[in-house]
Amino acid sequence: MYYFASDMHLGSGAHSAPQDSERAVVEWLDRVAPTARAIFLVGDIFDFWYEYKRVVPQGFTRLLGKLSELTDRGVEIHFFVGNHDMWQQDYLERECGVKMHFEREVFELYGKKVSICHGDDIYARYLGGWTKLMNSIFRSRTARWLFSHLVHPDFAMRFGLGWSHGSRKAKDVAMPFLGMNDPLVKEAQKIGQSESVDYFVFGHNHCAERVKLEGGSEVFFLGHWFDGEVYAELDEEGVMTLHK
Repeated sequence: MYYFASDMHLGSGAHSAPQDSERAVVEWLDRVAPTARAIFLVGDIFDFWYEYKRVVPQGFTRLLGKLSELTDRGVEIHFFVGNHDMWQQDYLERECGVKMHFEREVFELYGKKVSICHGDDIYARYLGGWTKLMNSIFRSRTARWLFSHLVHPDFAMRFGLGWSHGSRKAKDVAMPFLGMNDPLVKEAQKIGQSESVDYFVFGHNHCAERVKLEGGSEVFFLGHWFDGEVYAELDEEGVMTLHK
């Protein structure tokens, strides 16, 4: 089996008991690991993550320990960065054995072509304006270098967590599912004109939905994981299912 989950937003102020939320994620990983060929974490696993060369955010020890344990046992873990945890370097890969992905990737899984990405960059391009500008700034190597060298980690974390919490709360209200008009659905249709893809897997919009496209491709939105423990599963027959 292959498993896909996203938008856990660990560390978010929305979690009244953050350690319990982290334990819930670890328990889910324990449940799916025995049958997992690979587990795909499709962005915004952390509500904010900023990685200096020798400093990483405190906390998340249960999750990081579990990821390390699973990769040590031979379970593949793929981590696609989202807009809340895009500022990764090599810590998760080096210390936890996780395979990092910073762009859309296509995998062949059980004979199916599966396209995976968080989707925030696509949303920014379609929405344009302020969203596109801020996305460009956050992804800028120059801006990251300045932030890393001029901003103390304590202030960086306070600033980043405050920004992330505000952004996440705004998105919960501002991003209802738009069906065929959703930017990610439109992007999937566009990609499908030049690539053969069976399944598109996205996070970001906090909607747990599936959409069938002309030609037979399907788009899966992983929703917000804590909204009923949402995840997708691809079985040995090549059938993908969305679980709530």
